[in-house]
Amino acid sequence: MTALSGAPRLSRATLSTSRLPSGVQAPAVDPADVSVGLVHLGLGAFHRAHQAVFTEDAAAASGENRWGILGVTQRSARVVEQLAPQDGLYGVLTKGTTETSLRLVGSLRDVAFPGVDTPRVLTTIAAPTTHVVTLTVTEKGYRRAADGRPDLTDPDLAADLDSLASELRGGRPDTPARSPLGLLLRGLALRARQDAGNLTVVCCDNLADNGAVLAALVGTTLDAVPNGDRLRAWVETSVCFPGTMVDRIVPATTDAHRAEARSLLGLSDAGLVIGEPFTQWVIQDRFAGPRPAWESVGATLTEDVAPYERAKLRVLNASHSTLAYLGALRGYTTIAQAVADPALEATVRALVDDDVLPTLVAPDGLDLAQYRDDVLARFANPNTGHTTVQVAMDGSQKLPQRLLGTVRDRLDSGAVPTAAAATVAAWIAYVRATSQGELEVEGRPVGLDDPLAPTLAAAAEGPLGSLADRMLDVRVVFGDDLAGSDVFRSAVRGAVAELVGIRA
Repeated sequence: MTALSGAPRLSRATLSTSRLPSGVQAPAVDPADVSVGLVHLGLGAFHRAHQAVFTEDAAAASGENRWGILGVTQRSARVVEQLAPQDGLYGVLTKGTTETSLRLVGSLRDVAFPGVDTPRVLTTIAAPTTHVVTLTVTEKGYRRAADGRPDLTDPDLAADLDSLASELRGGRPDTPARSPLGLLLRGLALRARQDAGNLTVVCCDNLADNGAVLAALVGTTLDAVPNGDRLRAWVETSVCFPGTMVDRIVPATTDAHRAEARSLLGLSDAGLVIGEPFTQWVIQDRFAGPRPAWESVGATLTEDVAPYERAKLRVLNASHSTLAYLGALRGYTTIAQAVADPALEATVRALVDDDVLPTLVAPDGLDLAQYRDDVLARFANPNTGHTTVQVAMDGSQKLPQRLLGTVRDRLDSGAVPTAAAATVAAWIAYVRATSQGELEVEGRPVGLDDPLAPTLAAAAEGPLGSLADRMLDVRVVFGDDLAGSDVFRSAVRGAVAELVGIRA
């Protein structure tokens, strides 16, 4: 497909919904008529392909115009620079195995970068017209210590807490925020001070029991802030933290994707995101006030998210990580290439069938064996292009959420989690190869991308024969219980030995 050279930039001025090309879906809402009622922290591709789409469709279905989104970036202004010139408009290119479609989204009504826009973000969180804050800041974005509590030594979080303490004493809320948790707390403080009403905060990250985790982080952090007790009391009575489970594969957008979208639309879209056809959102039905009618457009509202969340983390996410580590070690660029390898697909099936499924209770209406097959079919879609290296990053944060709960449950039942140990071994071998500069994927060197990279690299250094034991001694990942389990150590030793070609 040939891209249109010199195509004008997508914006409200250049978009003519009455003359959209065939096959391109216009925004479901008129951006000119939508006001902001929701703030989102972590304006990455996933939010734009997932919650923003659900929110727009829900607003359109209910005829409401109050659910526009203020999207807030994390670490840089890059996404703001992509979207601000486009008036927040962007496309979602959905790529199935054989079909492609493009829809435009208009629910993102404003964008902000905390480095320069913190006062505007705080004011919007505190506005009485804002009823919901959502977050997708990744597992590491919450700045948690090894025990799961807030890492008060994190310099960014510490700086935000200093700002919060000043603001609780009446100081101006104008210091740039440096962490998502700090930004949220400061927004809550301003909302409480202005008596702007109740708020619902919806965590959409892959954390087990994510709503309760975020609520505990907020409360525990406020305990460490001078004069934070009054704010904590207000949060406990005025803010709800429902749990959620989210699912859609959203790979990195490439130049080829942008060219394809340009050819379909006739406009250049710097904010384009890519998604698979499948999308799912399960939300605990616990809100402090108004919300979009998400259930009217396919979201599941339920009293108990945990069975859905556990199935997704343990089947989909653990399988994703397994394919990422083993696929990268075999030189595969994409997850689709990895799952097409019969040996790797068999490894994933063994993980799910032998260790994961025995630990799960199926949510109503979900056949777990069929769910496994559907997950593998989704991974095999060659058009999403989800890369092994992308999925493999931050393993020290992902493994405890995706896999180690399964290991603990199997050990508690008296079983040897051999298949799960093989995934741990794959991660260990991946850490060793990337930290030693020994891994290349399609001729490009791959480094270790992990918040604990120095610690992991130090543990990986040394004789191969004791590699498994050194890595299992990284207790910030495995905890005292797994590090002290002779059964688990033995299983991991054997799997590592098989992977790296030594005698166990």
